[in-house]
Amino acid sequence: MITISKDEVRLLLTYRPDGFNDSPIWVDRRLKVEGSVTLRRTFTFTSGDLASIDGTLQTDDDGERVFVLGVSEGDYYKVNKDVLGLKYDLRLDRAMKLEPRTFVAYRGISIFRKIDELIDEPIMVGGADESAIPLADFDQLIKTFPTSTELTHYTGARIARVLKDYFGTLSDAEQNLNRYLEKKSRLGTSSRGDFLNTFELEKFEYIHAELKEMMRTADEYQEKGWQRRVLDLLLFIFPKYIAVLENVHIKDFYSNMDKATNRYIDLMLVDANGSVDIIEVKKPFSNALLTRHKYRNNHTPRVELAGAVMQAEKYLFHLSKWGRTGEKEIYKKRKSELPANIDLKITNPKGLILLGRDEDFTNEQRFDFEIIRRKYANMIDIMTYDDLLRRVENIIAMMKQRVT
Repeated sequence: MITISKDEVRLLLTYRPDGFNDSPIWVDRRLKVEGSVTLRRTFTFTSGDLASIDGTLQTDDDGERVFVLGVSEGDYYKVNKDVLGLKYDLRLDRAMKLEPRTFVAYRGISIFRKIDELIDEPIMVGGADESAIPLADFDQLIKTFPTSTELTHYTGARIARVLKDYFGTLSDAEQNLNRYLEKKSRLGTSSRGDFLNTFELEKFEYIHAELKEMMRTADEYQEKGWQRRVLDLLLFIFPKYIAVLENVHIKDFYSNMDKATNRYIDLMLVDANGSVDIIEVKKPFSNALLTRHKYRNNHTPRVELAGAVMQAEKYLFHLSKWGRTGEKEIYKKRKSELPANIDLKITNPKGLILLGRDEDFTNEQRFDFEIIRRKYANMIDIMTYDDLLRRVENIIAMMKQRVT
């Protein structure tokens, strides 16, 4: 077994034999023959790392071996990168409670080596440095670290979720998460219910954080880039939809009575049963919904809201009129983007409009906006970005009740 302790200037790791190994002689032999020894599949020491205790180096008769794990350096203990197999030296706040579980997770997973695989910069935990992982967050990471080798693919995603705010080089955190989401149905766990509840909670916390950050920097996005990024998140929030089709060609038989006119729906949603709906995604401008002034004591829709509603209504009208012929034509052109053998259905399609902010609405504006929403509720769901955030927050609140 191993224990970790501190003296005035050093961080020490003590190895004591247990089980069938009632002597540390094997450690001495490994150091002599191979030049190093690895303990708990995590700590690798050489003879030069052996610590002297009260000025005396351990002998072959001692019942334990003590190694220098780290040395004091300012407010931190510095652990040499070679001891843990890292790219850079590790720094740990001297005030931390340090024990084996700080370094080694269940079944010999090296915690800091897993972190090191995800980043390309030094790891620092605790202390006043702004690039360090706060102690509370690191402790949470330790508590939630996967406890089964069956969750190897999930490990990187969960750690990345905690680390992304503290390391600038963690550029593939989102890709790691998305790859895991694609594979989640193949992962096994001895406590499947608990795992799924925790996973779902973390998924929605991730979505909430991403939405807030995107809304803060919305001006930096082009319209198309914004739509794609929002739709990636919406598919997680509304799992009934399995695909998004862009620029879908439809026929308009009414604008020109002599011949059909070609129209194009920007975004079409397809659910797991093949039924289609449409969605309009606009950037979250704060003054895009209702007028500030009143007309006959009412706040009326602004041009952007009225235009989005009218556009959605026309798309839904033309889709419904096209019927079975339209289902076959859309499928023929877009089947490469859909599951094999799915049957597209244009059956009372609905529309979803996502635009604008309502955070600065007055009570009167909020009341008038709700009347407008309910007027179209049978065919169009009008949702603001603040409304979307509130929905996600309510989901998170309910999920936290289940996992606590």
